[in-house]
Amino acid sequence: MAKAEERDPRPAVEIREMEIDDLAAVYHLGERVFTAQVPNLYRTWDEYEVTGLFHTESDLCLVAEDRKTGTMAGFAMGTTVSKPRSAWTYGYLVWMAVDPRYQKRRVGERLVQRLAQRMADQGVRILMVDTDANNAAALRFFASLGFEQPRPHVFLSMNLDELREQRKRRKSHEVR
Repeated sequence: MAKAEERDPRPAVEIREMEIDDLAAVYHLGERVFTAQVPNLYRTWDEYEVTGLFHTESDLCLVAEDRKTGTMAGFAMGTTVSKPRSAWTYGYLVWMAVDPRYQKRRVGERLVQRLAQRMADQGVRILMVDTDANNAAALRFFASLGFEQPRPHVFLSMNLDELREQRKRRKSHEVR
């Protein structure tokens, strides 16, 4: 068996529940992966989101660790949502990243499968994930795992500089 492991180019990666000592490595991997992409308008990668999910849903925070080197190969962080007047519980894969050195080695697939199994054990009926519509690699990845029926999201923005200026002008007139 040792000879088979030597021939296998994939690292021996263990998927396990995140521990408090993993928080820094998870945060820094996410910082490298998510700052290179277009930022999300509705949530941002920051230490509060990481520690918040770890604090509230630690059983749905998983890491992939290279057993030989101790390197953080990836992570997945999820949450569950129960809606009033609904018998269904929904799962949401909030954040997932795989170190580029470990991509194409089934690390992401294994993280999602383990998270999905944990959610199913908790009675979750539907697992959701979102990604940027232009992230073709992520769309292919999630489709290969059985995610389907993509729905486009529209994000709108409003520049508040003019509103701020109007408020300043009003206040200066009130002082006179």
